Amino acid sequence: MRESLCLIPAKGTSMRLPRKNILPLNGKPLITFAIEKAIKSNLFEKVCVSTEDSEIANISKECGAEVPFTRPSELSSDPSTIVDVMIHALNYYKKKNIDFQQISVLLPTAPFVTLEEITKAHSIFDNSNAEALMSVTPTDFPPYNSWLISELNGNDYLTPCFPNSKYRNTKSTECPKAYRSNGAILIVKTKELIKNLGFQNLKIIPFEMPVEHSLDIDTSYEYMIAKLLFKDKN
Repeated sequence: MRESLCLIPAKGTSMRLPRKNILPLNGKPLITFAIEKAIKSNLFEKVCVSTEDSEIANISKECGAEVPFTRPSELSSDPSTIVDVMIHALNYYKKKNIDFQQISVLLPTAPFVTLEEITKAHSIFDNSNAEALMSVTPTDFPPYNSWLISELNGNDYLTPCFPNSKYRNTKSTECPKAYRSNGAILIVKTKELIKNLGFQNLKIIPFEMPVEHSLDIDTSYEYMIAKLLFKDKN
């Protein structure tokens, strides 16, 4: 097994759904689902929560995660990205003479990813020549014939999002299958991440997950759906 760091990013300044990372779900703070699965998987040398928020830090420590630093405030607001947060964590450990061959990100807002899926994704990645792995799920609607709203002479008009696409006038059921990142699992070789200052242009293999495991809670509506799904499971 490669030396691996699990990073769980959990800022306290979420805008669309305040305090989303520790909202109660099925009787416990949301972030605990990611921490418990990461620890139980036995895949990682360290399970680290990156946060600037003391309440999130305390909850994370109680669940068994490591919170070795306070995330700088500039990495907890726009325009900082998940890549910035990943590199910050890796640099922290490097200063402690701890290097990782790969870094895995589990979002606290994706509570329906299973332990089995996390384990399987890492097994696939470790047995591949890929530089990254990203979990994906099929899109609800193909993007090829989607629309933009553009302003012209003070009025809003619909314009094709991809006007040159050969699928622009194709029925959605006949378009190629498209996928979106579901935020559940991301694995990247640290050497490639740092060299490229990102992972989007690396050789990324997909890990397809079903829609029912792919909810990423970022709005009050998605939070309501999550509560209903847990209620149904119970």
